[in-house]
Amino acid sequence: MADETLAFVGGGHMARALIGGLLAAGRDPASIRASDPLPDARRQLESSFPGIAVHADNAAAVRDAGTWVLAVKPQLMREVATGLAPLAAAAGPLVVSIAAGIRVADLAAWLGPQVPIVRTMPNRPALLRCGVTALFAGGSVTSSQRARAGGILGAVGGQVWLEDEALMDVVTAVSGSGPAYVFLLIEMLEAAAVAGGIDPPDARRLAVETVHGAARMAREVGEDPATLREQVTSRGGTTAAALAVLERAGIRDTFASAVRAGALRSRELSGESGN
Repeated sequence: MADETLAFVGGGHMARALIGGLLAAGRDPASIRASDPLPDARRQLESSFPGIAVHADNAAAVRDAGTWVLAVKPQLMREVATGLAPLAAAAGPLVVSIAAGIRVADLAAWLGPQVPIVRTMPNRPALLRCGVTALFAGGSVTSSQRARAGGILGAVGGQVWLEDEALMDVVTAVSGSGPAYVFLLIEMLEAAAVAGGIDPPDARRLAVETVHGAARMAREVGEDPATLREQVTSRGGTTAAALAVLERAGIRDTFASAVRAGALRSRELSGESGN
């Protein structure tokens, strides 16, 4: 059946993460195709995932496939989508986009209004299959197609479905950009440890493992973050003294402003990509 064939247009990092996750979950490699114009990218796909079909031509990859995953750079999406529009009109595949900032309306204008489209926003930890993806379904997407798209993105982590596409800009600023905020925190903790006299390798390990452990607790313990913070913060203790400095510096307002700035830039980039 056509629905059993999955075609990736673009063979970059996120496409490879998804293919790897799907194969690890037991998907038949013969049911997966991928295309990329770069010979090196095709060689990497072939060597990393024996059994999948790899093409230089996008049309060859998507022909008769029930689901297309568009994994090209946003600035290339219009050219790629318009080139595939005749095949999309003829076959009516489910199209899943993982291109940041490309709106469903823009994809529909390029591919054709009848094509069911799911827009997604995975984040970089998906490369280790521990990411989180926000998904938004266009109006013509059926419940079974939503499940199909969720199954694909679920191969690299958790997911959140949005009912309002405009919220993708906030998602981009929170979870899309969020790993960079966490890396900055690790960077700052490491630097502070070194400044306090700890050897750099030990400082790195202390910072990284602290963030990793705290994130696992937030995920697995079941308490909300505020409660977990309070449990670490003894009245009059070292943590209270440190947090007081951060609160006086306005860290909450700073983070809120950062997310607003990221969301605003996401909206701006979406408009530019659509044009």
